[in-house]
Amino acid sequence: MQLPPSVYQSFAEKTGQAFFAYDLGAQQFVYQNQPFKDWFRLPEQEINPDVLLAAVHPDDQGYVQNRLKALLNRGVCQEVEFRVQFEQQPVQWVCLSASIVEEGQGELVVGHAEDITANRQYNDHLKKFSNKKDSILNILSHDLAAPLGMIQNLTGLLTEELKGNMSEDAARIIGLIEQSSRQGANLIREFMEQEFMESTQNELITRRVNMAQKLKEALGEYKGASGKFLTKHFQFLCSQTEIYAQLDDLKFLQAITNLISNALKFTPDGGTITVSLEDEADTVLVKVADNGVGIPQRYHAHLFDKFTQARRPGLKGEHTVGLGMSIVKTIIEWHRGQIWFESEEHKGTVFYIRIPKE
Repeated sequence: MQLPPSVYQSFAEKTGQAFFAYDLGAQQFVYQNQPFKDWFRLPEQEINPDVLLAAVHPDDQGYVQNRLKALLNRGVCQEVEFRVQFEQQPVQWVCLSASIVEEGQGELVVGHAEDITANRQYNDHLKKFSNKKDSILNILSHDLAAPLGMIQNLTGLLTEELKGNMSEDAARIIGLIEQSSRQGANLIREFMEQEFMESTQNELITRRVNMAQKLKEALGEYKGASGKFLTKHFQFLCSQTEIYAQLDDLKFLQAITNLISNALKFTPDGGTITVSLEDEADTVLVKVADNGVGIPQRYHAHLFDKFTQARRPGLKGEHTVGLGMSIVKTIIEWHRGQIWFESEEHKGTVFYIRIPKE
């Protein structure tokens, strides 16, 4: 049974979302429900595409116009997220979905818009602390795990030095020290690996994200730990405060964290790790560079293989996962991107990631 138009109209009026219908031939709105009208606080006859576009944040207008062109070409436009600012109101985030349908001899653009400001703020808050957690775990797995490894080595030397001249109690205490330090180092490493592996089991959920802000936040933990816990220096290079791209920021930043993890392992104390972000019109380029020991040429062809033979312990004996770089490559390809690197022994390594903005 086909439902009458009045049923759809009744549904649109009661959902609380802003529904509309726009006649492409007549170039005018033929339907606006009350939430749609309430957004603009204007007489219905004054609401037109020019008024709507003027409300879009200046930095998002080009993006919205491109998506509208895609709508006209493909007939559907799903979940376009952008910022709007109406008179005497704070900036809001909107999610717009629309489709073109045939109506009589003409075509209508029908769709709905939803205020997602609160959802974005909540998700940003959660992801900020999730990324902070990953950064802290990365720090722990390197420069705090290293002293535990040193304790293990010292207990072995002490046992060898006092062989035959050590009481049973002293031997038991030294054994407990060695066992505790080994378990602590293993626990930190396994926790970090498990967090990274589990993230790849979840579905990719993308949204429009300010990469400049996200990368700056991620590097903040490393820069704050530099000189305190970490013996390396960090810097973030980006000429703009806003560079937007459509991505799953949680998974993407975990891929960046993994590249930083590798840089930490193979950069000597006092070295520098640099993350940079460049706007390339339709794409975004991320670089993770270090001035460490570099990757031997014999490993270059197999670095991104699963269970690669290119894995090797870090400068301080840090353990490495054979799947690590393979998963990074997979995450980047999920974003329709590319990853490659340049490296020379004793001169450092640069990883490049290029992803489309949309």
